[in-house]
Amino acid sequence: MNEKLKEKIKESLSSVLPITAIVLILSVTLVPMEVGTLALFLAGAMLLIVGMGFFQLGAEMAMTPLGEGVGSQLMKSRHLALILPVCFLMGTIITISEPDLQVLANQVASIPNPVLIWTVAIGVGIFLIVAVLRILFHIRLSTLLLGLYILLFVLSLFSPSTFTAVAFDAGGVTTGPMTVPFIMALGVGLSAVRSDEEGTNDSFGLVALCSIGPILMVLLLGIFYHPTDAVYTPVTIPLTVTTQDVARHFLTALPQYAREVALSILPVAGVFLVFQLLTRRYRRRQLLRMAVGFFYTVIGLILFLTGVNVGFAPVGNLLGGGLAGSPSKWFLIPIGVVIGYYIVKAEPAVQVLNEQVEDLTGGAVSRKMMNLALSVGVACAVALAMVRVLTGLNIYWIVIPGYAVALLLSRRVAPVLVGIAFDSGGVASGPMTSTFLLPLAMGACTAVGGNVVTDAFGIVALVSLAPLIAIQVLGLVYTSRTRRAPAQEHRPPEDTVVDMEEGSST
Repeated sequence: MNEKLKEKIKESLSSVLPITAIVLILSVTLVPMEVGTLALFLAGAMLLIVGMGFFQLGAEMAMTPLGEGVGSQLMKSRHLALILPVCFLMGTIITISEPDLQVLANQVASIPNPVLIWTVAIGVGIFLIVAVLRILFHIRLSTLLLGLYILLFVLSLFSPSTFTAVAFDAGGVTTGPMTVPFIMALGVGLSAVRSDEEGTNDSFGLVALCSIGPILMVLLLGIFYHPTDAVYTPVTIPLTVTTQDVARHFLTALPQYAREVALSILPVAGVFLVFQLLTRRYRRRQLLRMAVGFFYTVIGLILFLTGVNVGFAPVGNLLGGGLAGSPSKWFLIPIGVVIGYYIVKAEPAVQVLNEQVEDLTGGAVSRKMMNLALSVGVACAVALAMVRVLTGLNIYWIVIPGYAVALLLSRRVAPVLVGIAFDSGGVASGPMTSTFLLPLAMGACTAVGGNVVTDAFGIVALVSLAPLIAIQVLGLVYTSRTRRAPAQEHRPPEDTVVDMEEGSST
């Protein structure tokens, strides 16, 4: 087996294993399950692990070089009339193929899948333009975020409550394993062409701005679009008696998801071919590598979606319903804390982020501190989400104070750390959030007789919110440490010094 693929599958295993262990423990204690149902879950988990491994490697091989190539080529052209339409097109097309978005769309009964997916994709395309204009015109990220989030909350007052939580969740799932590598690479490509000191800092923040677009567009959708078939249908698990039944359920679903993946990947591949024909940027060896990357992406997506929709998410829904429907329903909160704590620790992208911050601060904010802060933050976010499920607490009571704190902090920490913090919201809400935590919340909400659309949705949004506060608090800790201690003892190495007043790195 390819060593890199083996590494990615191991990373996927570390993400899925904590959830699998928790489900196995609960299935023999609080929520007994039929053996056939448990076999369906384990088979789905296996497909999820292998699919995520293939997909992450494929995105790394294809999306990252494509993003860097498009970004640097656009900046060299220096023509806004070319840069802006291409950014909109690329942002829209890449988002359509995002697996987390497709998983969310399958669970939102109030909006037909194509309508939600295209609405979110267009939102990303528009705000990728906004992000590029910010880089070109040197606009301070914290100021832009403050204005945009005020606009979002004002707009949400005019949108139906059934769309609010879904809108904030859409912002979290959009920045997934397909979109983030491309957008981050695009930012690197755009900023690399700039020769000024702020170029590196401005490569952060694209993901943060692209997360706002889907929220805005879904809120607008709620104002102007009123579906008549918005009825939530509880998840049913097919009868599974033998191992042959397990195989049959997955094999029956495989062609459907293969068609969906083909339709979502073809536009991306088409853009890649057109870009190569026009620019001749990539040599034969790199073209071959990227073609293999696209193949891995397709295989991974098919396995991922099949595993999630047939075996993984339905059992999460069943587990939530079993817990909430029993006398021990309040156990949902501590169980949510445990799941949240381990989910974020297992996300591979989070570990990359932690190393980045440690290097940036010269070790003053260590990976250990980052891990602890993010784990505690996400654990608290999941606990609040479970409280919402059980009590019907309006999401505004959490997100408005949460974003207010995050935006106030953004005025106090270095601009580069603001970009990293807001970008990390999408990193924390990885595949496990939309594939397990959301179905768990939906099952629990159904069991307690709550409104699934207003009470269960929003869990992705809360998980995305936690890193915004956690990382900026650590930024304040770093600033405080560097001011108290002698400058020479706490300054990073000369090649990675960060000026915390100006936010520039040299």
